[in-house]
Amino acid sequence: MSPLKWEASLSEYAITIENFNDAWPELEPMCRTHYGEMQARMAADGMTIGEFKPRLNVYGGAGHLLCFLVRTGEGEAVGYAFIWITQDMHNSELIAQEDTIYIRPDHRNGIGRRFTKHILAELKARGCVRAHVTIATDLRVAKMCERVGFKRSAIAMTYFL
Repeated sequence: MSPLKWEASLSEYAITIENFNDAWPELEPMCRTHYGEMQARMAADGMTIGEFKPRLNVYGGAGHLLCFLVRTGEGEAVGYAFIWITQDMHNSELIAQEDTIYIRPDHRNGIGRRFTKHILAELKARGCVRAHVTIATDLRVAKMCERVGFKRSAIAMTYFL
């Protein structure tokens, strides 16, 4: 699928799928920021999670990981998504599992919805029948997910040992 391009708030954006290893040096600061936002949100609810220490050896070598990027017209990455494609262990259907989707706060002007719709179209084109997401950083994102067609299908719970 060729990159999707559009204009929003006087800026032009493009969505691409890129090689994780090639994109990582540019994405690492944004991933670290995103993780910090998630840590703070969870800490506010009394949950402590470990420090940022990504498993690059696993991510970089995973052939079933898609690395989506949102770039400005100048080519700067302002958002990303890591999506795993796998088969459901119970019925072998092709499914997608979101690892993370993030848009920098200074670019949250409707891009997240467009980005999510583009990701879903790409996953459908690849034969996926379901996409699962977990909202952890900003719980308000659940409303946007519902507006693009996600259904609440489970309750995610965490138990700290």
